[in-house]
Amino acid sequence: MLIIPAIDLKDGHCVRLKQGVMEDATVFSEKPGEMAAHWLSQGARRLHLVDLNGAFAGKPRNEAAILEIVEALGGQIPIQLGGGIRDLDTIERYLDDGISYIIIGTAAIKIPGFLQDACNAFPGQIIVGLDAKEGKVAVDGWSKVTGHDVIDLAKKFEGYGVEAIVYTDIGRDGMLSGVNIEATVELARELTIPVIASGGITNIQDVHKLCEVEYEGIMGAITGRAIYEGSLNFKEAQILADKLSSEHNIP
Repeated sequence: MLIIPAIDLKDGHCVRLKQGVMEDATVFSEKPGEMAAHWLSQGARRLHLVDLNGAFAGKPRNEAAILEIVEALGGQIPIQLGGGIRDLDTIERYLDDGISYIIIGTAAIKIPGFLQDACNAFPGQIIVGLDAKEGKVAVDGWSKVTGHDVIDLAKKFEGYGVEAIVYTDIGRDGMLSGVNIEATVELARELTIPVIASGGITNIQDVHKLCEVEYEGIMGAITGRAIYEGSLNFKEAQILADKLSSEHNIP
């Protein structure tokens, strides 16, 4: 089980939002590269980046900060990036910059054919971000909840060849209220590709609970506010996850 630190970028700074509200942002660092290097030093094996301005604008807005992070990590661990990625040229540019995986969210639902084209053009490097509230997918920075069922959409996208699904319960993200284990497991059971859990991780008990269901197909968990505010010690969490995975004989 990978514990994946999140760096959310707004106006070039590392921030966290509560439930996706841009006005409710807490700045944790003004130096994204240093923050990325910190998580690497603590044992991170993957990093999760979100261009928040990009997600709302529908086009990249924090590319300078993203390049700073890529340079700071020097290719030592993979980086997955989402936020405002709406065309193949943007994907190609980010991959050329050194990003390992591109996360497509809103555009997967709103732009017909885009996700399938991306999977065909960049096999093995496309992840879909599905943000759901009570089983229904939300789009546009969580401002609109659609009528799409999250499991039905995930199965469809799996058929396109996506590498993994990042699943966020938007009722819990940034609220430090615990992970929605049941919904995450329900989704993972329906798929053969891995699910990365996101939203709500609060403490080491949440890591325990997720590791107990890792065998269902949950390969990792993204954590943000908890590791910045100190309710979860990132280094301890990854060490625990590795220990529990080996006990459960999960490679």
